[in-house]
Amino acid sequence: MATGDFDVHYVAHLARLKLCPEEERQISDQMGDILGYIEKLKEVDVSGVEPTAHPFPLVNVTRPDVSRPSLPHEDALRNAPQKAGGLFTVPKIVE
Repeated sequence: MATGDFDVHYVAHLARLKLCPEEERQISDQMGDILGYIEKLKEVDVSGVEPTAHPFPLVNVTRPDVSRPSLPHEDALRNAPQKAGGLFTVPKIVE
């Protein structure tokens, strides 16, 4: 998409935004700058760069999955505002 092909009025309409003419001009200028910068980035040779999803490796920090005793049933229900049949009762939110 070339810089001049960006239609701020059309995109604002799709986003249900009401922009005054000054805001449209300002956003159009800003988007023109952004799209121009993207065109400049397309000129960079990245043939030797391996694609990545993140700039740094991500590692999940997890604890070992060890079985251990849980909270006693009576303790879990002790402060329940409502309970019935040994279970928490909650208001119905879905018909």
